[in-house]
Amino acid sequence: MREPVLEPAFEIRVDIDPHLRIGRGADEELTFTPVVGGTVSGPLLRGVVLPGGGDWAVERSGTAQLEARYLLRADDGAVIDILNRGYYRASAEVEERLAAGEDVPESEYYFRTAPVFQTDAPAHRWLAEHQFIGLARDEAGQVCVRVFVVR
Repeated sequence: MREPVLEPAFEIRVDIDPHLRIGRGADEELTFTPVVGGTVSGPLLRGVVLPGGGDWAVERSGTAQLEARYLLRADDGAVIDILNRGYYRASAEVEERLAAGEDVPESEYYFRTAPVFQTDAPAHRWLAEHQFIGLARDEAGQVCVRVFVVR
């Protein structure tokens, strides 16, 4: 049986505003983080992150389940919808380092996603026809997601 091959596609660097606590119950916390812009760069896609949309997170027992939805505009003007679901988990020590503004390598905590794209732009239709995974990290005040296409 053939093993999957991960091909680097691009990196999304998302600018965010501070998260809003919505709350839910004693054992979980619901938050929303607004997306206000950003960039997309890499060998398979270049463009910008459009303002609007955001990331909803439900944290239970130290693990946050994430669902972010926002729009990308490719350099050729095409608009691409992204729905990015995943999980975030970090030790107390890593959380302290992140809170202090340190750029912690993605290998030191679990921040993984599975982005799904939609577009009718012919040049970017491949995005809606492949599976992707993302390795994410917080860096310089942005959420950065290295996106790989599964071949």
